[in-house]
Amino acid sequence: MAMSAGGGEGVKAEPNVTPMIDVMLVLLIIFMIVVPALTSGFQATPPQGQNLKSHPPEDEDQILGIDRNGQYYINTKPIRNEDLAAQVKKIYDVRQIDKIMYIKADRNLDYAKVLDAVDVIAKNGVRVTGMIADQAPGTESTVAGDDPTQKGGK
Repeated sequence: MAMSAGGGEGVKAEPNVTPMIDVMLVLLIIFMIVVPALTSGFQATPPQGQNLKSHPPEDEDQILGIDRNGQYYINTKPIRNEDLAAQVKKIYDVRQIDKIMYIKADRNLDYAKVLDAVDVIAKNGVRVTGMIADQAPGTESTVAGDDPTQKGGK
């Protein structure tokens, strides 16, 4: 009884390409889905809420307003866009606590302009940025005890 120990051809060094083809197909599918979404752009909309209580602004509150033309307002006073950094630095350099600034922007403003403003104020002393939301059109607060005719809320 003789046993054969191989074909005598030597070791085969063929790569297994099946897993590589599978990975390439998955990547192809991912890029086919992601690339059109990237080219279409990101549509950001300002937040809206239903159960918003208005509160009177406190003396320490600083509100940065941005109108549809990109004009800046600090506490409803118009300022030149070039002066935003200096104005914010002047306000927040003297503060020891509560370095919060609220931003209220026009809903038709490009989101990139809001981000530019956030970047400028963050570099000039603001530690926390809050966004002011609008009440969703056609809605009223559903919180018990809210009186929409009472201004200022508690």
